[in-house]
Amino acid sequence: MSNPHQPAEPQHADAAPDQPSADVASDAPTADDPAAVDDSPAADHQRAVDEPVAVGSDVNVLDAKAQSSPVGRLAATVERLRREVQAAQAEADGRAVIELAKGILVERLGCGPAQAALQLAELTEQAGVTPLEFAVEVINQAARDRLSEMTTALLATTASGDDVADPPGGCSFAVRLRTAESAALAAHDAQAVADSLLEHALTPLGAEAVAIWALGADGSLTLAGSAGFSAAEATRWRYVPPGVVTVARRGLGDRAGQWIGSLSQTGLPSIGRHHHPDGGRVAVPAGTGGRIHGVLEIVWPTPLEAQPPQIVRQVEALAELCAHTLGTFAPHHGDGDTRTGNLPDVAELMDLADGLHDPALVLVPHLDATGELVDFRIHHVNSRFLDPAGRPRGVVNGSLLLETYPMAAGDSELFEQVERVYATGEPFRARRMRLTSLVEDVPLSAVADINITRHGGSVLLIWRIEDETARLASLLQHAQRLGRIGGFEENLLTGEITWNGQLYSLYGKPSISGPVPLEDLPAHAHPDDAVAIGRFLRTLLHHRRSASAAFRLQRPDGVTRHIRVVAEPVLDSDGRLFVVRGAYQDISAHHWTEVALAATRDQLAHSEQQASERDRLTLQLQHAIMPPAQAPLEAPGLRVAVRYRPAETQHLVGGDWYDAVVLPSGLVLLCVGDVAGHGIEAATGMVVLRNALRGLAVTGAGPGQLLAWLNMVAHHLTGAVTATAVCGLYDPHRHTLRWARAGHLPPVLVRAAEATPLPLVKGLLLGALPEATYEEHELQLAVDDTLLMYTDGLIERRDRSVEESLAQLLTAARTVPPTLDQQLDRLLTYSRSDTDDDTCLVGVRVAQVPQD
Repeated sequence: MSNPHQPAEPQHADAAPDQPSADVASDAPTADDPAAVDDSPAADHQRAVDEPVAVGSDVNVLDAKAQSSPVGRLAATVERLRREVQAAQAEADGRAVIELAKGILVERLGCGPAQAALQLAELTEQAGVTPLEFAVEVINQAARDRLSEMTTALLATTASGDDVADPPGGCSFAVRLRTAESAALAAHDAQAVADSLLEHALTPLGAEAVAIWALGADGSLTLAGSAGFSAAEATRWRYVPPGVVTVARRGLGDRAGQWIGSLSQTGLPSIGRHHHPDGGRVAVPAGTGGRIHGVLEIVWPTPLEAQPPQIVRQVEALAELCAHTLGTFAPHHGDGDTRTGNLPDVAELMDLADGLHDPALVLVPHLDATGELVDFRIHHVNSRFLDPAGRPRGVVNGSLLLETYPMAAGDSELFEQVERVYATGEPFRARRMRLTSLVEDVPLSAVADINITRHGGSVLLIWRIEDETARLASLLQHAQRLGRIGGFEENLLTGEITWNGQLYSLYGKPSISGPVPLEDLPAHAHPDDAVAIGRFLRTLLHHRRSASAAFRLQRPDGVTRHIRVVAEPVLDSDGRLFVVRGAYQDISAHHWTEVALAATRDQLAHSEQQASERDRLTLQLQHAIMPPAQAPLEAPGLRVAVRYRPAETQHLVGGDWYDAVVLPSGLVLLCVGDVAGHGIEAATGMVVLRNALRGLAVTGAGPGQLLAWLNMVAHHLTGAVTATAVCGLYDPHRHTLRWARAGHLPPVLVRAAEATPLPLVKGLLLGALPEATYEEHELQLAVDDTLLMYTDGLIERRDRSVEESLAQLLTAARTVPPTLDQQLDRLLTYSRSDTDDDTCLVGVRVAQVPQD
């Protein structure tokens, strides 16, 4: 076989100019010229139409009766004409491909059209293929585009023995793709492209319909062309407003497109969903040069299985063909207005940038030799632009974005956002975005507000730098607004804390000693103010609300001052807490505070007696049940610490209780419980159960038997109250814990920075049934192990399940401070409970038993 890229022997170089050309002669095939026989798909289809088809006798009788009537003859004539038009169109598409191959030979061989036609006929005969198939091979070798690459990969897969067959119809993938390409490029609108794609490329793949969507500048989708849908369905879906989520819009957000096995499983609306609800869908973005012009959506009548890479690349190549037509598409609206979508050109955009008071860059796409977007060229910088490296505007203007600012492709993802805005046309805005630039190979960071928009074929990038002066000025404004003296700002992500000089003076600390974090505030306050400070920290750090608290500050010089702290949280763009800013105010010598308190006292005088009596009764009942201060339990090889946090609403006295006592046997009784409900009844039932369990424990019974007895007490002797509890007996010599539970949350074991809940042993809540049995479990503890027993007030939230709340507790418990008291205080501070319930927390840490 001769090489089509080398000149052939000049056998007809002296032919007369008026001699009929070879390509004209090839248009009139003869019976004895096998190379001239038309083997195109259109000719095959025409021969199939002309040949009689053997059918059943009944069908022949029916056809004969139908054709005997005038309507039947007219229908047969229309059907025959339709087939002839389709065959003529297919033949025209095939001839267009052959003529393109002739043109390639003219350019490569340097000959005339007649010699190219003869050369093509000779090479076709030598290859033993049809003229159309050989023409496609010539085009693939000359083009080396995505269609040829996909065809080569498909042929390689077929040669290796993979199960990839040609589509039905008798012609190869290459022929169908090139035929579809030829028809698409010759089409005058997107509707003709859709018809060509469905007929030549998609029907052999089993697809039944196709839709070509044009992307508008406002993010809307317009049905530019469709095939396989009814006219009514296409009219219903002619326009999709911005923001409406459909299959096509999902395809815009993913470069690989959306490959959906069954449309009904997604619940997404789309064209033709009522006709093919369970069929597969494919939505691939149609773009060229880094810019997306629309979406190619393909419909299968049945669920779509995973497609091989060759089919995926074929669909991507077809989407690229659609992009060429969509680039010039102008949507027509019902009012007769044709909106071309042409936005201001680069010159107008430059004028717009020069009128801004913020730095701005006008960027234009920079494409490589293959037409792929690789960078953006800085076409213009406005007068407000200041380069971080000190380079003049003339040096930056005209350079490539990534070459000038390589860090734009780093963690800030600035280049990725510019690329996305250029591709989709959707603007991007971000507050407090961190930008990094290289100044003499040293990375310098700055925080800025970013605004990126697309205007026609250009991109406008605007930013506003937040410098140190502006940040300190903003801090001063917040200090004046909140009426404070010493201002602060603490970054919870980086740990950076900023104090002004007055705050160091208020604390009585030199500025070189460093600021005090909010988490360490209880260490500098009077012990009686721990509850108020804990509530302040929970409201600020957990509930993310502005909070205030009054406490007594104990300074290093021994002076005590009355302080009021006011703070508010600051969230980032993702809704995460990252900065807390506020102020400390010294209210010791402020006379106006006393005046305000006096006025408030006068206004509340009519209810003071009732409130005082209620508060006194509440406090007396709380102190009788749970002492405010619990001395640490002394036991051999064991450190026990307890915390009781009353409910924030004082009149809601709860039924939470705990106990930790050394029994006469030497075992240590550890228990927590929670009586259902609030008020005097719950508190009374809690007292009965707590005292009953302590009395029963001296019998030497195990925790399961103790809970069984306690269940009888709850059911018969407390007015049928219900409660949950965990009871454990710790052996200091064996380091073992035998425990049982009655409907309560299991304890948490903290060992070597890992926190895990103990297993959920069986046990019904107390008081539910007259008699119940409780399963026991034994746990072997090691030195430095920590066991946490708690009530649900520590973790319970209204908007989360118990499992999610328990997972948050396990995360917080993995951080083990040096002392057990610090660990319990930290768990209470970072508790995310929002049920306004009281909380009991018992911590047990195993220590080495001293040797006698």
